[in-house]
Amino acid sequence: MSTSLHHRAIEHLGTRIVGGALPTGHVMLAEQLEDELKVSRSVVREAVRVLQSLGLVETIKRVGIRVLPASRWNPFDPLVIRWRLAGDGRGAQLRSLAELRSAVEPVAAELAAANAPQDLRKELLDVSLAMRDAGQAGNVAEFLELDIHFHSLLLTGSGNEMFANLVGQVAETLTGRTVHGLMPDHPRETALQWHVDVAEAIAAGDTEGAREASSRIMRETITEMEASWRDQPRVFIPLQPG
Repeated sequence: MSTSLHHRAIEHLGTRIVGGALPTGHVMLAEQLEDELKVSRSVVREAVRVLQSLGLVETIKRVGIRVLPASRWNPFDPLVIRWRLAGDGRGAQLRSLAELRSAVEPVAAELAAANAPQDLRKELLDVSLAMRDAGQAGNVAEFLELDIHFHSLLLTGSGNEMFANLVGQVAETLTGRTVHGLMPDHPRETALQWHVDVAEAIAAGDTEGAREASSRIMRETITEMEASWRDQPRVFIPLQPG
């Protein structure tokens, strides 16, 4: 029960901070949160600890719990991504993620074509074919699961541990697009084929072909979604001295 209350407290506060209901500089008191959330002090303390680790709040002695600006948030944390996708900043979050993926995934595909073990190459090809079948059938839930699996294999198959650690972020992106109605029930046939093209190029060790096919997927993704972020402001992170 305490774990459930803990998660509920984190979700309640996190979504309100990221969504702007609790603006930058807003100060909360632990006892107020206890009353508001109907939880114990220990639950509040643990929830605040998690939010601190995400860069959303800081605790100030004899002041309280202060909300920090977006420039201080951890933009790579899947929770922050999920909350941003659920709020008014969805377009900006989708833009940042699409630009990140455009920079990383084509290179990951190239590296996977050069370095991935044979069993991963075969699995990636099998998943791409299953994706095509699920997409053509309009099976949204199965397609999402396979899509996450495909891009996770692509990143881990690169042999670059930093790319592999983006799996959670990409999973939240794909899930968020589906949950918020930004994915068609029947993906475009060309997009389905491009995933197969990536997998086939990786299976054949074709580094240039793998990179180009992955780039096509990301260019199409940006074209489909750019209307959602056209008027969304960007977040500029100030450089730290030293």
